[in-house]
Amino acid sequence: AGTAAVSAAGGSDASAASVSTAQLFHTDTGVRTGKNVMLIHGWTCDSHDWSWQLPVLEKSYRVVAVDLRGHGRSQVMPNGAYAPDHYLADVEALIETRYPGQKFILVGHSMGAQIAVRLSAKRPDLVSGVVSIDGSLGFSSDLIPVFQKTTDDLNAGDPGVVGAALFEAFYDPATPAAFKRWHARRLQGMPLQVVRESFGPLFLGPAQVGAGAASEAFCRRLSVPVYHLCRFPEQAAAMGKWFSNPKSKVEHWTRAC
Repeated sequence: AGTAAVSAAGGSDASAASVSTAQLFHTDTGVRTGKNVMLIHGWTCDSHDWSWQLPVLEKSYRVVAVDLRGHGRSQVMPNGAYAPDHYLADVEALIETRYPGQKFILVGHSMGAQIAVRLSAKRPDLVSGVVSIDGSLGFSSDLIPVFQKTTDDLNAGDPGVVGAALFEAFYDPATPAAFKRWHARRLQGMPLQVVRESFGPLFLGPAQVGAGAASEAFCRRLSVPVYHLCRFPEQAAAMGKWFSNPKSKVEHWTRAC
């Protein structure tokens, strides 16, 4: 087991502009002879979210659990540095710097899953497969106005209040009150630019791949195997036809926290 931070020069976005990478905190545990698995948390979360899965995965795999920029114990970057390509560049640099010549199964939750599939599209040589848990992909275009309102509310109001209310809309009835409080308090302690800047680009703008036709077109271009767990049955039914790799699979789950 161990902890580390890494920083490397790197860049990747649609305009080919340079992206400065952040120092990322991560842990490296498990079986060194097993397959490489990287766990990527969701929006306003951190790698502590995988505490329940780590003891199980470590028995069979080498497991790297990372805190994304501005989250957890990783470096906080200045304003304007929290688009998906910034997060992608950090993870890409981490793999290339600390694990040269190796490939990872990327397991992502929510925003982390979108980062994972974006990296798999750009660098399939680094990714052997993606597990997307309630990933920020495949949402109906009907939800774009909701995502726009959330983005506007985050910018105009208190992100700690707006974000917590957004979480409430997605909790399962069985979610423990302690989890809700944990998520809300962590959100309230995050830098404002991280919370405000990272949500909108997942679903809004010309480079988004989270909703509507743009998300479908993006998913159809993926070559690596993708296992995607959906919250909504109609979403799972539609997305099941999008992935070309024969090992890909989309399923609907009925309970989520």
